[in-house]
Amino acid sequence: MKPSQLSTYIVEMALKNPFRTSFGVTYKRKILLVRIIDENGVSGWGECVAEEGPWYSGETIDSCKHVIHNYLWPLIKNKELEHPSDFPVLSKKIRENNMAKSALEDALWDLYARLNEKSLAEIIGGEKESIPSGISIGIQDDINELLKKIEKGLERGYKRIKLKIAPGWDVEVLKKVRDQYPEIPLMVDANAAYRLKDKEILLQLDRFDLMMIEQPLMYYDIVDHAKLQKELSTPICLDESIKNVDIARAAIEIDACKIINVKPARVGGITETLKIHKLAKAIDIPLWCGGMLETGIGRAKNVAIASLETFVLPNDISESDRYYQNKIIEPIFVLEDGVIKVPRDNPGIGVTVKEEIISALSTEIINL
Repeated sequence: MKPSQLSTYIVEMALKNPFRTSFGVTYKRKILLVRIIDENGVSGWGECVAEEGPWYSGETIDSCKHVIHNYLWPLIKNKELEHPSDFPVLSKKIRENNMAKSALEDALWDLYARLNEKSLAEIIGGEKESIPSGISIGIQDDINELLKKIEKGLERGYKRIKLKIAPGWDVEVLKKVRDQYPEIPLMVDANAAYRLKDKEILLQLDRFDLMMIEQPLMYYDIVDHAKLQKELSTPICLDESIKNVDIARAAIEIDACKIINVKPARVGGITETLKIHKLAKAIDIPLWCGGMLETGIGRAKNVAIASLETFVLPNDISESDRYYQNKIIEPIFVLEDGVIKVPRDNPGIGVTVKEEIISALSTEIINL
């Protein structure tokens, strides 16, 4: 394949409901979408999950756009690529910037799969026909509102409930949730809001029969997580700390976690994700695919990733109607009996991208 043109779109999409974590509250999102067109006019789409500010990671929409336009795209423009995995080799000299790299690599994978008339799931070796889906519920104004949202999630059939926690919204909240729902599959996500000095609070979470505690300590740490895991009965799942397969291997070797949340954009793309998948398969550690409030484009990629055999736990991949009113793909993803069907009938990410809606929602379109 020979990438010949790049288009980037900044779209603004309002969330149907505010989403609150330990980072803050999100009401609407600016989203960077990328489209690569090859010499024959075939397109591949990717989505950058960076936020407007450097909260979840050090990258932002503006920094990613700058890196894509000025450093990454020139590496591949009008160059013959045999496979999308060529891109990480070409871009290796550019350190970090994983979300920027992932957005461009996603588009290359989509393009490659379309040119080969195969679905992305098939191209990467995904075997599942459907994937189990969990719901992520942000911090609420009060416990009654939280219980209502849990009930709605259970009514929709989600296979697992994930609750965001932070200091002051943790032990007592979980006690009330467990009193109301003693047997539901339940996990919590701290988004690095605690420190090892908060150990006594975190140890209290053991009594709530949680599937896992996701990223309780610092976003760059694995050593303190290893210390905490020795005392916790509940499995620790690492998210922000895992930037690549080498860090994943180190975290596992020092027993810093028992589960890994793989966000392809966080680790730099699908190629690096496949390396983590291979590692997990070799040592039998469970994976699941995390979400970043993606549109249908990013969601379609995540569904394909979650079809890999090592992704054995319910994923943070919800139905298309959960976050946004505007639907920029068709068909949309629908939850049926707690699972989402993996699109295999169409090439690439398996959905049709509605370019006219993206253009209408865009505040900026740049063609290179």
